[in-house]
Amino acid sequence: MRMICSLLLLFVAIVGFVGALWAVFVGFFLFARTSLSTAMLLSIIPTVLLLLWIIVLECRGTREIEQAATATPVTVEEYPELYATVNRVSSIFGIPAPTISISDSLAPEAMVIGVRPTTSRLILSEGLLDTLDAAELEAVIAHELAHVKNRDATVMTIVSVPMILSAGIAARTRDLARHRVPVAIILGAVGRAVVPVTKAIITVCSRTRELAADKAAVEVLGSGAPLASALRTLDQQIQETPSQDLRNARAVSSLSILPFESYNREEVLGYWYEENIKPFCWSIRKPLLRLESRLFRTHPPTEKRVEMILNYESRK
Repeated sequence: MRMICSLLLLFVAIVGFVGALWAVFVGFFLFARTSLSTAMLLSIIPTVLLLLWIIVLECRGTREIEQAATATPVTVEEYPELYATVNRVSSIFGIPAPTISISDSLAPEAMVIGVRPTTSRLILSEGLLDTLDAAELEAVIAHELAHVKNRDATVMTIVSVPMILSAGIAARTRDLARHRVPVAIILGAVGRAVVPVTKAIITVCSRTRELAADKAAVEVLGSGAPLASALRTLDQQIQETPSQDLRNARAVSSLSILPFESYNREEVLGYWYEENIKPFCWSIRKPLLRLESRLFRTHPPTEKRVEMILNYESRK
């Protein structure tokens, strides 16, 4: 139900966003002393071109996700047991076995990338492989392959389009301002207004997809205990991983089975801290930052996921 409501809200945001862009161009043509009907018709062309332009520019950036993972493909000879596990779980789901890549990161990374099941790639880090036992690793693999089975990459790509477009417009208002300052100001305002709304909706969808992948993993494994144990183990490992390693892996944090940010900690990356010295107006900013982290978190809290996994298993 939450997913349906989120998609409806996202549809409203998309329509509102595109309508706002179109209205900006209508106003521009009216300012140029064209008739209302002509302005409405002519505005369709620059609106479509602007959307396509930003989509092309931003979609090129998705390639950076793969580069940020810094993982290297491995062969079955190098990791025979890992390949056997992936092939077994893939056959249960009825999907092609993904290519396996290993990252040398100490952060416990586990993610799948690739929009289509036939081109998916499973990325695991050395930090994760060193942390989990065989049963926990199989559970994590089942969770990740559930994303492939559910085509979550395609779903999240589609629902992310409004935020990508609005963020792209907001980021490029400086270039637009060189030619049309009023248009740049209006487009920048529209873009910045839409970003937080669409981001909040997208993160609701993301959290829902994570829970759905947890459920699917429990179904194929027949038990929720390994996945629950894996999540707790990884959560503890993230807390013990050096901050520098987490920062290096932050670019792929939202794609991993667990994010690398702690939603309960008071320290927020990007602020300068010294011993016993807190930022200006911290008493006001602290609850606002906590609200922001809850609103925009990409994954449900680990303990909530563990509770739901065990509750689902008890109902089977």
